[in-house]
Amino acid sequence: MKLSNKKEYSKLDKILLNPIFLFLLVAFMAWSVWDVSRSESSEELLMDKANELAQKFIITDGHIDVPWRLNKGGHEDLSVRTEGGDFDYVRAKEGGLDVPFMSIYVPSSYQVTGGAKAKADSLINMVQKMADDHPDKFEVAYSLANAEAIVAAGKIALPMGMENGAPLEGDLANVAYFHERGIRYITLTHAKDNAICDSSYDTTGTHQGLSDFGRDVVAEMNRVGVMVDISHVSDNAFYHVMDVTKVPAIASHSSCRHFTPGFERNMNDDMIKRLAENGGVIQINFGSTFLTKESQDKRKANQERVSAYAEKNNLEDDDEKIKAFAKRVSKRNPIFCDVTDAADHIDHVVSLVGVDHVGFGSDYDGVGDSLPYDLKDASDFPNLIYHLLKRGYSEEDIEKICYKNVWRVWKATEEFAQSQ
Repeated sequence: MKLSNKKEYSKLDKILLNPIFLFLLVAFMAWSVWDVSRSESSEELLMDKANELAQKFIITDGHIDVPWRLNKGGHEDLSVRTEGGDFDYVRAKEGGLDVPFMSIYVPSSYQVTGGAKAKADSLINMVQKMADDHPDKFEVAYSLANAEAIVAAGKIALPMGMENGAPLEGDLANVAYFHERGIRYITLTHAKDNAICDSSYDTTGTHQGLSDFGRDVVAEMNRVGVMVDISHVSDNAFYHVMDVTKVPAIASHSSCRHFTPGFERNMNDDMIKRLAENGGVIQINFGSTFLTKESQDKRKANQERVSAYAEKNNLEDDDEKIKAFAKRVSKRNPIFCDVTDAADHIDHVVSLVGVDHVGFGSDYDGVGDSLPYDLKDASDFPNLIYHLLKRGYSEEDIEKICYKNVWRVWKATEEFAQSQ
C-alpha cells in the first residue's frame, strides 16, 4: 500500500513538474489576472463616462423638498456642503444636477386649519432667498429658456412646483397668482382628498376622481401655463385628468406599481401607457419603499416593532426612548434597496412605452432616511447613469431621461398657454 502511494505521488510530481503543464498553469493565472484587470478597467471607464455625461447633459429633477426641510429645521447655507439633508450646491454640482424643481409642499392639515396660501407664499419666499443670498450659484427659473440660460451661466436653476393644490383655496384666480410667483407645476393633491380631487393615500373617495372645481383647475392650469402633476392623485382622478387636460402631464415623483403591488401612490402599467399616450412623463421617485416591495415589508416590520415597544412601555411617539429604539431597529433591519432598483423602474417604463416618457423625480429631502444605496443624495446621479450605460442605454437615451423628456412637456405647456 505504501509502495502504491509512492508511485501515485511520483506520477503527480511528474505532471506538476512537466514544463508544458507549468507553462499552461502560469498562462492561465496570467490570463485570469488580466481578465479581472480588464473587467475592472472597463467598469472604471464606464463610471468615467457616467460622470462625463452627468456634467455634459442638463439634469433636471422633478421634486426636491428643500423648502420644507428649511421650514422644519431653520435656515441653512445651501451654497456649501451641508451636514444634513440630501441637497446643497456642492453635491448638486458634483452630481451634475442643474435644474431641481423646488417643492412648495403644503401639508393636508392646512386644508383644515386654513392658511395654505400663506404657507405656500412663505416657502416660495425661502426659495427666492436662496437665490438672493447666493446670486452666483442659484437663480429662480420662470421658463424653459430661462432655465437653460441659468445653466449656461454655470448656476443652478430653481424652478418651483407646488405639492398640493390646497393653496388655491377654492379660487381659480390663484392659479394665475401662483404662476406669477414662479410655480411651474401643481401636484393636484397630497395625503388627503381636497377641493380639487381625491388622493391615492385617502380611501374616502370624496369626488370619485376630479371634482367639478378640479376640472376647472386643470383647464386653467393649461390656459395659464402650469404643468399638471398627477403624483399623489387617486387612480380615478388620474384618468379624469387625462380626459380633461389639453397638454401632456407629468408624474413629478412617482414610480411603477409593477414592483410594489397594491401601492396606489405608484402608477400601474395602464396608467403609464395612458400618460405616454398623452405625451407625458413619469419621473421615478428614488425612495426605497417606492422601488421595492421588500423595502415596504421591512419598514412595516420595523414600525410594528416600535409600536409594540411603545405600547409595552406606555411611551408616547415623541418620547426620546422611542426615538432611540426606532434607530436601533432601523439599523438592525435597514430598509434600503439599491440604485439598480431605480434603474429597474426606468427599464420597466421603457419596455412599456419607450424612452421618451421617463425621467428623474428623486424626492430628495422628502422621503427621509429611505434612499437606496449609491443614490443617497444629489451627488449620486452618475451612479444611476452608470447603470443605464451598463444596460445598453445610448447617450441619446440618457439625455432624454436626464432632461429632454421633461423639457418637451414644459415646452408644450408654455406653447399652449401662449396660444390662448
